[in-house]
Amino acid sequence: MPELPEVETVRRGLAPVMEGARIRHAQVNRPDLRWPFPDRMAERLTGARIERLRRRSKYILADLDSGETLLVHLGMTGRMLVSGDALGQFVHDHPAPEKHDHVVFDMQDGARVTFNDPRRFGAMDLMRTATADSHPLLTALGPEPLGNGFHESQLLAALKGRSMPVKSALLDQKIVAGLGNIYVCEALYRAGLHPQRRVNKIAEKRIATLVPIVRAVLQDAIAAGGSSLRDFRQADGKLGYFQHSFDVYGREGQPCRTPDCAQTVHRIVQSGRSSFFCPTCQR
Repeated sequence: MPELPEVETVRRGLAPVMEGARIRHAQVNRPDLRWPFPDRMAERLTGARIERLRRRSKYILADLDSGETLLVHLGMTGRMLVSGDALGQFVHDHPAPEKHDHVVFDMQDGARVTFNDPRRFGAMDLMRTATADSHPLLTALGPEPLGNGFHESQLLAALKGRSMPVKSALLDQKIVAGLGNIYVCEALYRAGLHPQRRVNKIAEKRIATLVPIVRAVLQDAIAAGGSSLRDFRQADGKLGYFQHSFDVYGREGQPCRTPDCAQTVHRIVQSGRSSFFCPTCQR
């Protein structure tokens, strides 16, 4: 499932053609994805101007001049692809419609944004912009890891007295929003922390170092266009390439990248998810 860097990469790819532009026509080709679409979604979106395109955790949010906000979740296989000649760097013609093109936005300048989702685990919803933060999918989220709300004091306070594994803590969306399995594995490697290490057994100074490390991992991944492991594509259809820079994720049995370390990357399962780490470098 796309994590924060992939969603942010898609948002940045959509912004030049959607932010500040009007939706000339919205087409909804089925009644639902993971959940039913909101009532009259196509009608409510058609003619609306997108005032701002932003991201919250793993969700894309389009604030409209109608006073509503469109929430988009890509799910496991969802893609938002841009086509049309009036896009500057995007020079792709509109492709022929595909079976899993569930929502199509024709923009006022001729650009088209198509939401394609073969497995239909994605979602869209419309809500009042003024109360968007209270949406059930958003209300309990923790601070953004790239925002000012995520800092050493906040993380120390959130983890104080907890005995959960440090990996589970970083995956808890109430503690910090948007992190997923890939980037937590990578951050813990850079921090030298074993994924099973209990947070109440880690010195506060080491916990504090997670803040700049998490940010650096995410920024590196965004700069690389995210990670394409199965289905992820950027808004122009290109693959991300951060997967070529993984230190541990998906590298079970391969040599540790730390200079002079003779260990190989190990894999364990935590709460049904694979954790990749170096048992020598991560304690």
